[in-house]
Amino acid sequence: MPSARTHTYPDVMVVLGPLQMLDARKDTITNPVLIVEVLSSSTKDYDRGEKFRFYRSIPSFVEYVLVDQYSIHVEHFVRNAQGQWVLTDYDDRSAVISLTSIGCELAIESICRKVLV
Repeated sequence: MPSARTHTYPDVMVVLGPLQMLDARKDTITNPVLIVEVLSSSTKDYDRGEKFRFYRSIPSFVEYVLVDQYSIHVEHFVRNAQGQWVLTDYDDRSAVISLTSIGCELAIESICRKVLV
């Protein structure tokens, strides 16, 4: 159960196993392992800051991906065994991001396909 009682709606989330909902709500999932946000000029500071802090209060949450919609840039945060969040930046179209929480690899080129640079 998240300790922050703030309700946010990510752009993409992945849940392993059955959905767990908050109380009697049907729109608040409490067990995502992976969350992806697409950054815009108006949301990037919130997505990197306060919103990420809220997400980190979710025990099942272990991987966070931020995709810049204006450039080839992906930020990938992974919670390690010590509970620390480790950041890897990707700026190369040919790079591959490994989403370990779901056993998936994605080419940065496929994530940023529509970005014009």
